[in-house]
Amino acid sequence: QDIKVSVYDGKHHPVDSKEVAFRAAGKGAFVDALQNAKPVLLEPIVNIEVTVPVENVGDITGDLASKRGRVQGQDMLAGNFIVIKAQVPLSEVTQYNSQLKSVTGGRGSYSMTLSHYELVPPNVQQQIVAQYSKKKESE
Repeated sequence: QDIKVSVYDGKHHPVDSKEVAFRAAGKGAFVDALQNAKPVLLEPIVNIEVTVPVENVGDITGDLASKRGRVQGQDMLAGNFIVIKAQVPLSEVTQYNSQLKSVTGGRGSYSMTLSHYELVPPNVQQQIVAQYSKKKESE
């Protein structure tokens, strides 16, 4: 998915050039190219703005840090609320709504937008590969 391959040269023979042969050759060439390319695993990073009561700021900033997040600033709002601005991997905040409601007693809210992609840290990459390998073995 999201990979483009261009073939610049090839040979064709009227007897031996069957579709299955081209598919097998293409698959082999792709596997070889992928191994030589030293692929990396990227993850989406989101900008998140979390609005919380002042008394929950420490808990929320600590929680974001535990999710590999980087707090980038805070803005004070009226009514003793603070907006915490951070960047965090999307995979770490897929269930964030329920976690935030639990910590803030239902008084917190958040919004997020895609920022960019980053390399997955080696320890997380190993976990992902192990999960994928385990899944493939069970199939």
